[in-house]
Amino acid sequence: MNKTHVLAAGFLLVTTMLRPAAAQIPSTSSPLADAARAAVVANAADALRTRYLSPEAGEAAASKIEAQLAGGAYRGLDAVTFAAKMTADLQRVTRDKHMRVSAPADAGPPPVATAPPQLPPPANEGGFVRADRLPGNIGYVEVSGFPQLSAFQPAADKVMAALQDTKGLIIDDRRNGGGTPEAVAYLLSFFIDPSKPPLLLNEFSSRVPGKNEFTTNQEYSVKTPVSYRGKPVYVLTSAQTFSGGEGFAYAMQAFGFGTVVGEVTGGGGHLTAAAPIGSGFVLSVPYARPINPVTSKDWEGVGVIPQVRTTKEEALQAAMRKLGQKVSARDVDVLSTVRLFTPRSAPLPETEPMLRRFLAQLISGAPDYEMLSPGFGDLTRQQLPIIQQRLVAMGAIQSVKFVEVGMQGWDNFDVAFEKGALRWALLLSTDGTRIEGARFGPTPQQ
Repeated sequence: MNKTHVLAAGFLLVTTMLRPAAAQIPSTSSPLADAARAAVVANAADALRTRYLSPEAGEAAASKIEAQLAGGAYRGLDAVTFAAKMTADLQRVTRDKHMRVSAPADAGPPPVATAPPQLPPPANEGGFVRADRLPGNIGYVEVSGFPQLSAFQPAADKVMAALQDTKGLIIDDRRNGGGTPEAVAYLLSFFIDPSKPPLLLNEFSSRVPGKNEFTTNQEYSVKTPVSYRGKPVYVLTSAQTFSGGEGFAYAMQAFGFGTVVGEVTGGGGHLTAAAPIGSGFVLSVPYARPINPVTSKDWEGVGVIPQVRTTKEEALQAAMRKLGQKVSARDVDVLSTVRLFTPRSAPLPETEPMLRRFLAQLISGAPDYEMLSPGFGDLTRQQLPIIQQRLVAMGAIQSVKFVEVGMQGWDNFDVAFEKGALRWALLLSTDGTRIEGARFGPTPQQ
């Protein structure tokens, strides 16, 4: 789990939005210079010693990569291979599936087994792929991730309102790679008695940076527009269910809100933060662990163990049978009688005007920080000089064209400049008045 707040493999989003200009990033096909390689290792070692949730394991991991550098194990490697080699070395020591080094131009996980293999996320709106009515008035919803609450909450409200009159519910968590603790807590809140005080859902034991001390933060349930309390709920899992996806299944099981059906999940429970370590490399540093108030444990390293064990392919059919529906089909497309929710395919009306305004402000070097969320505003201040330099060099904006609703509800646009093009993604607050996050990179044609 990432607490930017983010809990998923590869979910750097806001923190990697404003990357250095291409000229400042090492080529992924050429070996790194000795000085750059040494600086990356030194910075990573410092982050591990001062921020990793286990001080002892952080020291051991730092010593490992320092020894590998000194022994020449990283010499002659290109950026992607170097990141993959460091990741493998760190995971051998920590056995932490969230521990990962990302290369500057690497859009996904390094080519090593850093976590359960993830397929590209399906089209979704705020993490919701679809909702359907199945035979017997059984509700079905697939959740592929738990993005920032501003993207997740509106979609969750629409989906759960559409499902509220069903007799039972199947939540498909099989392709869920994670997301934010706040979004996990929000979905859990639909299954809690709304007449009672907020329920403690999770505690997070977090390391204080630079110290061998820990603080505890708590996550409580919140009010939701509708309630699904008191009806049978089944959560489908697979070996690819990871991080926040596991957190949701674990809590549903621990609190008795639902029954888990499927495969043992991936086993990644730690919260992580992104640490820039030089030359465009980023280290994902696990700094905290969740503690469920019912079990006093988490799922790190062991995964969520289903009450009903079956293959991921047979999980939907098994859940339907538990709900009294003896169906032969395993596929939701075959079983669906009515589609209740489909992700939007058009941008929010506020997004393009906000993007044009934000780009003009970045180019001028004078962003209006009142239109940015506090955290995103801080990030923009830090990286403004680099971004302004890059955008100015690209010349005047020629056009802004909507492309798609991207991963977990971000609106994606291709922006053409006089001297090139960039793919920009924007995430707005729930009321559409502030930018929660943005990121850019080359268009797919480049």
